Amino acid sequence: MSFSNTSTGDAPADPYTAKAKDEVPLKEKISEFTNFINTCKFGMMTTRIGETGQMTSRAMALAATESHGIDLLFHTNTESGKTDSLASDPHINIAFLDSSGQWASVAGVATVSTDRSMVHKYYSPALKAWLGDLGDGKHDGGPDDPRIGVIGVRSEYVTYGVTGKTIIGRAFEVAKGVATGETPGFMRVRDIGKEELEGVRKGGAPS
Repeated sequence: MSFSNTSTGDAPADPYTAKAKDEVPLKEKISEFTNFINTCKFGMMTTRIGETGQMTSRAMALAATESHGIDLLFHTNTESGKTDSLASDPHINIAFLDSSGQWASVAGVATVSTDRSMVHKYYSPALKAWLGDLGDGKHDGGPDDPRIGVIGVRSEYVTYGVTGKTIIGRAFEVAKGVATGETPGFMRVRDIGKEELEGVRKGGAPS
């Protein structure tokens, strides 16, 4: 099912997207995407609330990546609402955005691990600030606190938009578009599909 409100004939109805879309080698896409999310660091994780079906998002700090940077890891408090949502529906989205308007969107499937070796591997002392020390000698925010888990996101579809132009250059293109009706072309929008992601996992990062 699709939605359309008009016909533009042979002309693209969405010229901005048509102009921004381009294809480059997978190696370049993986490099651009992984560099961006690691620089951006913080993303919004969207899950579905099991009881109501409503979508909800919260800010999450990227803890680490796997599979050459395409699969994402986040710390979590296992007693929080998001783990309940993931138990009900593991399909999630992570959205990254920086102050210049560059962005990335990751659709994937999440799992929650409480394996202590994994928690120890990715543990950060900063977690103590968020979990607190309950004073019972067990729930102290340390690496053996059973409340600490790791959310692993296996990416199934990635789309992102990056630009190499300065703010001044982008402002010029927008002003030009207003004056001439020509859509700006400073953003490069690229997709990494499920088959490409599986190829990276199986064959390693493209050379």
